Amino acid sequence: MEPGQKYRPYTPLHLPNRTWPTRVQRTSPIWTSVDLRDGNQALVKPMSGEQKLRFFNKLVECGFKEIEVAFPSSSDTDFGFVRHIIEHDMIPDDVYIQVLTPAREELIRRTFESIKGAKNVIMHMYNATSSLFRNVVFRNSQQQTIDLAVKHTKIVRELVDEYSKPENGGTNFKYEYSPETFTQTEMDFAVEICEEVRKAWGLASEENKIIFNLPATVEIGPPNHYADQIEYFCTHISKREEIIVSLHPHNDRGCAVAAAEMGLLAGGDRIEGCLLGNGERTGNVDIVTLALNQYCQGIQPGPLDMSDVQSIVDVVSGCNDIPVHPRHPYAGELVFTAFSGSHQDAIKKGFVVHQEGVARGDPVWDIPYLPIDPADLGATYEAVIRVNSQSGKGGVAYLVAQALGLDLPRRMQIAFYQVIQEIADRTGKEITSEDITRAFTTTYHLPSLELGKNEGRFALRSFTLSAAKALPADLSASMLEELSAAGTGAETPRLLTFEGDIAEGGQVHKLRGSGNGAISALLDALEKAFGVQANVREYSEHVIDRASLIAGGASVSSVSAAIPSAAAVDTKRSGSKTKAQAASYVELVDADESERVGARKATGFWGVGIDVDITAAGLKAVLSAASNIINPTRR
Repeated sequence: MEPGQKYRPYTPLHLPNRTWPTRVQRTSPIWTSVDLRDGNQALVKPMSGEQKLRFFNKLVECGFKEIEVAFPSSSDTDFGFVRHIIEHDMIPDDVYIQVLTPAREELIRRTFESIKGAKNVIMHMYNATSSLFRNVVFRNSQQQTIDLAVKHTKIVRELVDEYSKPENGGTNFKYEYSPETFTQTEMDFAVEICEEVRKAWGLASEENKIIFNLPATVEIGPPNHYADQIEYFCTHISKREEIIVSLHPHNDRGCAVAAAEMGLLAGGDRIEGCLLGNGERTGNVDIVTLALNQYCQGIQPGPLDMSDVQSIVDVVSGCNDIPVHPRHPYAGELVFTAFSGSHQDAIKKGFVVHQEGVARGDPVWDIPYLPIDPADLGATYEAVIRVNSQSGKGGVAYLVAQALGLDLPRRMQIAFYQVIQEIADRTGKEITSEDITRAFTTTYHLPSLELGKNEGRFALRSFTLSAAKALPADLSASMLEELSAAGTGAETPRLLTFEGDIAEGGQVHKLRGSGNGAISALLDALEKAFGVQANVREYSEHVIDRASLIAGGASVSSVSAAIPSAAAVDTKRSGSKTKAQAASYVELVDADESERVGARKATGFWGVGIDVDITAAGLKAVLSAASNIINPTRR
């Protein structure tokens, strides 16, 4: 390999009086999400309309006030999405939607058609300016490139005047211009073309600034070079007070976050990026990382709220179909986990000292190996102080999945790992795969080839579900409170009635209860028959799609056909239909404790149910968890 004969190094700017290296960031930039455009175009399978709506709502929830929603002229799908969120009044009054268009008249006009009726719009137009694109792609001179930008800026200006009129929607507009491939453009030319665009726009003022977006379309130099380019632009452009300098870094060299941070020091006012960094090639700049970098330096990242990072991960990974790496900054599953015993010891001591500081009135966070408080991101301390996740929680969950075919919910993985850790501490021996599966089936009262029926205190024998025609007179107090909280009135009840045979300590009892679903109806029955007062904190389910050591068997259910959720799980094998088993997971919390300390802090008790019938599996999971509330398993 002889790179010197093939690759040309970047040419540094002569900027002897650069000031950005000595500056310290004290304020937050304007945050603009481009997930729905830049992020979406980078996906193997672009988001569906439903996924884009889910993503848009999460961006609003996170506090973004500027959201690039589409490239409306590129497809009917993008055009329709913009019309949908406008016509269904889904855009908050304080949020600007941003739409992207190239410098082509027919596409600009189509873009304006898409935003008619929106309250606030950023019209974002671009054309490529670098010598590489001028010479190779478009065969344009510098003057032709300027003429193109100026001509189409004037078209945008005319249409802004038209669509600002009340009869045409009365939209408030901001104009954004991108000299695309900015970092590969001669800096004096980049300034020159933006000067001409500002003149052609003619509306820039300190109150309504024009946005010049300076993208590292392809990251071709180190982050300090990008900062030099931004400082050069900011110090050479005229009427700087009428301009918002926007940064749009890409991550080809893996330096997008560093480039963005240095670019802000160099004079940038605004960041365009994506949650968790999805984008073309190696991605756009990661806004979650950028914002939380500021947060843990004592800077409030503007209006952004990152207090529930896991929900952001769920939406991004669910809509983009891209898993988040467990080591991803701030958002990865393992970023707060210490594998080393010495690290854990330092962290535990740090917590003690921190608590002492809080008691003295000093809340400053300063704990070894933890630059940010996991609680600020919605994470718990369980993952911090437990034993090595790779050989602990993660390994245990993997063995459970391989042996039993069960994909445990994340919180249940932590709970069951604590069971295994207790066994390891008590026995002092190596925990094998057989030990783990035996502990799992014993703890959650699952039938197995080794243990047989293995029932807990409560076991399901048979049941029926039917729609309640009226509010039952014997409805428990807690169920009445639940229905009242949910807004369900006695005049128009939407209830199910559970009737079934439940074995309690080996003796069969006939139970009856009502609720707004099968599980709540069973909980109502348990409360009336045995005084068990519990609430569901988490529920999930899936089909068991691989071989399992859990003993099979026919469903115990006898369910009214009027209840569609009680259908059996079907899979097709070799052209014939075969019933597969479903697994349900329920976490219950004691109602009294939940009321006393709060639902999030109450002790959780997990249960698992396996059945060919989805509803029966859920009911079995409730009884499994209820058995553990009444009589937690001890080994």
